[in-house]
Amino acid sequence: MLIGELSRRTGVGAHLLRYYEDQGLLEPGRGANGYREYTDDAILTVTQIRGLLEAGLSTEDIGFLLPCATGTAPDLELCPELLDILQARLRGLDERIDTLTRSRQALHGYLNGNVRLCPDE
Repeated sequence: MLIGELSRRTGVGAHLLRYYEDQGLLEPGRGANGYREYTDDAILTVTQIRGLLEAGLSTEDIGFLLPCATGTAPDLELCPELLDILQARLRGLDERIDTLTRSRQALHGYLNGNVRLCPDE
């Protein structure tokens, strides 16, 4: 199938499909006319990529994880290297959540009792 059909069948824009190809996540063949030609397996691959992106993984991480993915969810075979990547990503998210929580608490502090109205100029 051509890129337009893959885009319609997955709901992912052609520009993102080309980006996934540039990142090594999709590998279309080329027709005699030079057009990208995708197999039906590309639909599953795109679905997996989207699911992994929604989990906050980078395309670099996905490139490493994708061979371990099965099904549309996707499910992952957890080898030690894969566990290391996922645990590192989770630690990074936890650190960002902690930072945001502290920022949120500080802002609440400013709004709850530390607020002085600015005088009219």
